[in-house]
Amino acid sequence: MRIDKFLADMTPYSRNDIKKLIRKGAVAADGQIIKSGSQQVEEDSEVTLFDEPVVYRRYEYYLMYKPAGYLCANYDSRDPVVFELLDSFRRDLSCVGRLDKDAEGALLITNDGMLNHQLLTASHHVDKKYYVEFTGELPADAAEVLARGIVFKEFTSLPAQLEVIDEHSAFLTICEGRFHQVKRMFAHLGCEVSYLRRDEFASLTLDGLECGEYRMLEEEEVARLKQLGEAE
Repeated sequence: MRIDKFLADMTPYSRNDIKKLIRKGAVAADGQIIKSGSQQVEEDSEVTLFDEPVVYRRYEYYLMYKPAGYLCANYDSRDPVVFELLDSFRRDLSCVGRLDKDAEGALLITNDGMLNHQLLTASHHVDKKYYVEFTGELPADAAEVLARGIVFKEFTSLPAQLEVIDEHSAFLTICEGRFHQVKRMFAHLGCEVSYLRRDEFASLTLDGLECGEYRMLEEEEVARLKQLGEAE
């Protein structure tokens, strides 16, 4: 790849900034001073900027404990977005699915477009577990209704699993991610969601994370996600 892309992906500098740094002799690859931003390097080339090593990662995978009040978007002129919480220079990261602005919980972020697409494809049935607080009274057959699926105007929900905690809280596991789906499912049951937190996404949980924190995924976690994405 071009050295200016290599550095633009892994540092806070734009390609124009990098060209200026190259002209100053601040960039080297495999022991040789770089003369042009178009010079080709390998992903495993030993690149330095101001004599400091820069390691390239083709893909990055993060699990964030999204706080309420943040949008799952790269930019918004009015509201804060989740990427403001993430210390990465990548400009090609995106959320795998979305959580509502007022919802909290497990959010996967990556620049692996293929995996993103696979995990969101309905045929792969990736489980997502939510902790839900609600007002109103659940009907006696709520679990059976959710397990059968609910017919909405634009889709019929796939079978979901309800675990009632008490009269105003429950866990709900679904394998889809439709717009406002959890809220709409509870509304169908005559209840209104007052608090929503996604505790699990696929095999990933919030263990060890405080609200607003994130971590990079381990290699074995990425491998498990790819297995889910490839399964039919």
